[in-house]
Amino acid sequence: MTDTNKLKDFRHRSSVYDSMVKSPNRAMLRATGMTDDSFEKPIVGVISTWAENTPCNIHLHDFGKLAKEGVKDAGAWPVQYGTITVADGIAMGTPGMRFSLTSRDIIADSIEAAMGGHNVDAFVAIGGCDKNMPGSMIAIANMDIPAVFAYGGTIAPGNLNGKDIDLVSVFEGIGKWNNGDLT
Repeated sequence: MTDTNKLKDFRHRSSVYDSMVKSPNRAMLRATGMTDDSFEKPIVGVISTWAENTPCNIHLHDFGKLAKEGVKDAGAWPVQYGTITVADGIAMGTPGMRFSLTSRDIIADSIEAAMGGHNVDAFVAIGGCDKNMPGSMIAIANMDIPAVFAYGGTIAPGNLNGKDIDLVSVFEGIGKWNNGDLT
């Protein structure tokens, strides 16, 4: 078979790893733990909207680690990334709320930039709040590579005097306080 008869390589990673001129690219990646064997595997990005400041997302880094192990077990090379998040529940009633909707597009753009800039073959996006979920989905819709979105789940309830409470409980308490029913 001549070079002109070869099928085009549609792997995104081939543009980063293949050929002698890509030796600097491979050298950079070897410093992250990649080996000769790694370069033969599909590269799968695992990106989460993890942050310590919001219960919607605090656990997503751990979910990303689990997804990374699943990718590795499936025979691909996982690369974990993070992106920003803005929690409406913390920003509401403050000037910070101006950044809430904007954060959705920044999340989408940052996922696209990281996944596209590093030429991954596929990616998993993990989110758990009302702006990072659509931000992740926008990126998935805009990218021309296989992708999966994983929902990180709802906020775990707290406990007060043996009773499970959640954020709605707090809003109800404020309403009762405003009515004079709670001191």
